[in-house]
Amino acid sequence: MKPKHFTFAEPPEELVLESGQKLGPITLEYETYGELNEDRSNAILVFHALSGDAHVAGYHSAEDEKPGWWDNAIGPGKCFDTRRYSVICVNVIGGCKGSTGPSSINPATGKPYGLDFPMVTIKDMVNAQVALLDHLGIEKVLAATGGSMGGFQVLEFVTAHPDRCQLALPIATAGKQSAQNIAFNEIGRRAIVSDPRWSKGEYYDGMAPVDGLSIARMVGHVTYLSDETLKQKFGRKAKNGASANGGLMLEPFFEVESYLRYKGQAFTRRFDANSYLYITRAIDLFDLSAGCDSLEPAFRNCKSRFLVLSFSSDWLYPPYQSEELVEAIQANGLAVEYHKIESTYGHDAFLLEAEKMEDIISRFLITDSRKKYYEVERYYPGS
Repeated sequence: MKPKHFTFAEPPEELVLESGQKLGPITLEYETYGELNEDRSNAILVFHALSGDAHVAGYHSAEDEKPGWWDNAIGPGKCFDTRRYSVICVNVIGGCKGSTGPSSINPATGKPYGLDFPMVTIKDMVNAQVALLDHLGIEKVLAATGGSMGGFQVLEFVTAHPDRCQLALPIATAGKQSAQNIAFNEIGRRAIVSDPRWSKGEYYDGMAPVDGLSIARMVGHVTYLSDETLKQKFGRKAKNGASANGGLMLEPFFEVESYLRYKGQAFTRRFDANSYLYITRAIDLFDLSAGCDSLEPAFRNCKSRFLVLSFSSDWLYPPYQSEELVEAIQANGLAVEYHKIESTYGHDAFLLEAEKMEDIISRFLITDSRKKYYEVERYYPGS
């Protein structure tokens, strides 16, 4: 797979952001899998989560250690079968993997934007991707899907652009960011800005704030797991050679400590600290019911048919938040199917449990769009 690029919003036609500020030119990095059919009616738009990017499946080269982040769900014979569908995934604006973000060069200064980059929201991210669909000549996608922040984008897309999507598959997500999740994100942001090397966002000519970003990732990563996962994988196992000899140990003693440090440090090699600040703030600002007493009015003009998936052990976006979405969708007379999938993987289940999702998603994508059903039973493969 090779990434592609689309540049638009050239001055004086900049993209007007939700804040009223303007941004342009904008470059989006995206990847496509499978072939568009003749009438361009088989496109599936995949929205990525916080740390994701456009590389959703396959390999860029034989040297790649890992495939794309949702490779187990996208490809021939998988949930999103690329023999049948054309899959598109785009790196969001504000990101750092090929799309315009804080680490991009500001044409006004010739230097990285840093904190001069304007605030972006989930709505802005989606609007930029709609511009790409226009460029590709896709008036309406067959389906839009994504987990976590990707689910936020699905919900924004189908409610703000109701004529652009036939099927909506928000996974492990919610209609708004909870206070608990805002709190976790704030801890991560404070870790970054408290790192002396952050330098108020102007660190691109020197050392990046890797310590702060690493801690932010450690905090975030814990929220993606479950108690059962941590217990099975680590328990209270001590590292080989570790010894508690009566002193305060600053190096890892438990295996789980070592694991989190590894995850945090690895993240700093592929992600920009300022992008982390901007994207987590966009996540925290998301509220589909803003200005309303409930989620129901948000779906008033929506025309999509829905498949909503949650996971039993997800405590970042627990099942009750998906069920709130289902109730709001159903209240608008829209077709909706819901499955709570049993899993011990926590929030990461949407990335890991492709096998359990495959039959559900495959059937949904080919079911007559006029069918309406609301399912609240737990889903067990083969049942």
